[in-house]
Amino acid sequence: MNRSPRRRVRTVGALAVTGALALAGCGSSDDDKDADSGDTHVVKTAMGDVKVPVAPERVVVLDTAELDSALTLGVKPVGATHTDASGGGFPGYLPKDELAGVKDVGEMMNPNLEAIAGLKPDLILTSKIRHGAKYDQLKQIAPTVMTETTGYPWKENFRTHADALGRKAAAKKAVAAYDAHVKEVTAAIGGPAKAKATEVNVVRFVQGADIRIYGEQSYIATILKDVGLGRAPISQKAKDGFSYDVSPEKIDLADTDVIFQSTYGDPKKAKQTQTVNSGLWKNMRAVKSGNVHVVNDELWIQGIGYTAADKILDELKADLTKK
Repeated sequence: MNRSPRRRVRTVGALAVTGALALAGCGSSDDDKDADSGDTHVVKTAMGDVKVPVAPERVVVLDTAELDSALTLGVKPVGATHTDASGGGFPGYLPKDELAGVKDVGEMMNPNLEAIAGLKPDLILTSKIRHGAKYDQLKQIAPTVMTETTGYPWKENFRTHADALGRKAAAKKAVAAYDAHVKEVTAAIGGPAKAKATEVNVVRFVQGADIRIYGEQSYIATILKDVGLGRAPISQKAKDGFSYDVSPEKIDLADTDVIFQSTYGDPKKAKQTQTVNSGLWKNMRAVKSGNVHVVNDELWIQGIGYTAADKILDELKADLTKK
């Protein structure tokens, strides 16, 4: 799971919620929407079986993974949330023309229910870890499909998204294209043996939190594993498999052959500035050998999907084949 730093929580007022449900039409839930139309099918979700339209036309997505999935599958949502670090707007790695007209329905952890209901969606996609507490409200607006979590199980989640969107055939093509791209990158960097012998770490500077050295159970780790890259031993010590967190004074624990570095939020507040200017950082072998690559946090950490993965593979190939 790719966990973002703790976000400011705003309380949605009772009147706002009431208004949102009124706009959606109170009483129309995922259990009775189009129940007898013959144009629905059942999707297995983290909240149980949910009946959704066979071909939903007005989809709202409440996290970056769901946004990536929808666009990968050729579906333009009518609404989507943004992350608080983005300052508004959607991930920059996604094609702007495919996002044109998508309404911003609020910060990811605090979606605006009135705005969502006003879009009259016929499907909402999100995860239980993000919005499980809002499920009862969301499902009164439209059938709501939640995966259990986000990040690490992104491939499984993508299949759920494809099922909900009625795009299973498109999903198979996306997966096949990814698998072919992975083989191409592995070959480009010298083949499986060389890839395995190249140990890498992904280090993320996070505003309001310690520095994260990503473990094996994270989105980015699955891509590294698919390519066949080796992982530094510290990645095995990650808490719950997600990340091993350190202070700037222990950043040398991240040292390995290659480091991919990203920053979430303000570089100074995330301790990135002080860390990369420290003696510990400058004396690491990855730094001395010129094998530290600064990468885009929205793409490498927040994106979570096949469109993001395709671009990450391109960057891995470019960075690891530099002379």
